[in-house]
Amino acid sequence: MKSTQRFSDRVSNYVKYRPSYPANLIETLKTECNLSKGSCIADIGSGTGKLSELFLPDEFCVYAVEPNKEMREAAETLFKIDNNFRSVAGESSKTTLADNSVDLVTVAQAFHWFDPFEAKKEFKRILKPGGHIALIWNNRNTSSPFQEDYDQILTRHAPDYAKSSHRNISDKEIADFFFPQICREFSFTYSQKFDLQGFLGRMNSASYTPKPDTKEHLELRKSAKRLYNKYEKNNMIEFSYVTKLYLV
Repeated sequence: MKSTQRFSDRVSNYVKYRPSYPANLIETLKTECNLSKGSCIADIGSGTGKLSELFLPDEFCVYAVEPNKEMREAAETLFKIDNNFRSVAGESSKTTLADNSVDLVTVAQAFHWFDPFEAKKEFKRILKPGGHIALIWNNRNTSSPFQEDYDQILTRHAPDYAKSSHRNISDKEIADFFFPQICREFSFTYSQKFDLQGFLGRMNSASYTPKPDTKEHLELRKSAKRLYNKYEKNNMIEFSYVTKLYLV
């Protein structure tokens, strides 16, 4: 399946259950990139607008560049009344944005789907002189027993997990992407709490989760329910994240 089509049947779960991003991430970007009212941001691979949304209260102009029709339309529905949100049918290597038109390029949870060489050329083309690039990931904190066990059931029951995880991107690949500039790294904490329905929805929002009508999905769901029952407290479990920002 093409990477641009992987989330077409997961939009509802993505909107409801995928994490947003910590407020101090946005404050850091505002400070480090000298953003102010009217600054233009290109959010590449914007999906349903999880990151784009957080820039709108400050009246930044946000170009949400997303190739997947279903994801893009979900964002358009969510933010249709905000004139600063501009939905763009484009890709990392062909955003359709004008030369020297944006102050900041952000990529949240999507860089591992890109061709780095082509994306870098495109980002340099659309950035204003002195503009910035930010690569952002919410990384599940796998140091907790719950997250360790969750990772194990994904490895067992989701054949695509190991191949499509963003954790396959190494620090060297990130450094090579930014070369000759040296990126700065920032870390933040973030968390979500779920009941059983929310936990299963969060699991099913991932592109690597087997489709519902498959044997693999049935086995994964059974294991996930057992995992939830083992770790829930007051009918809730917590997903904790370390949010990483790589910035030039």
